[in-house]
Amino acid sequence: MAMVPSLLGGRRSNIFDPFSLDVWNPFRDFPLISSSSLSGETSALVNARVDWKETPEAHVFRADVPGLKKEEVKVEVEDGMVLQISGERNVEKEDKNDMWHRVERSSSKFLRRFRLPENAKMEQIRAAMENGVLTVTVPKEEIKKPDVKSVEISG
Repeated sequence: MAMVPSLLGGRRSNIFDPFSLDVWNPFRDFPLISSSSLSGETSALVNARVDWKETPEAHVFRADVPGLKKEEVKVEVEDGMVLQISGERNVEKEDKNDMWHRVERSSSKFLRRFRLPENAKMEQIRAAMENGVLTVTVPKEEIKKPDVKSVEISG
């Protein structure tokens, strides 16, 4: 029973307990892999998850950007049809009197690009940010159906 956490007493911190919350990570302080060594695209996948849905009226992108201010996020249109969402989380200023016990929130950059379809109204894109979620709305043009004229067949 020692391997199962107590239901009444909470979880224990023990390296031999597979259910322990404080799991030892042998690579935590290992200098070879860091967030700054990740490529921009890899960092983008890790730091900004984006949903893209299409409604009858628009393409709607929702990106999780927790802890960022709107001044730290950019929404741009590149080459006329590529929506680019980017941002940067900066390192917290250090005070010489502070003693840090753990630093897991690092500075990082993210960049996501999406090729928009032909029916996107690029000049009417809107972006808003609320509670750590960026919403970009790209209205759609109504696709014109070709005029079809029936031709009577003789004979």
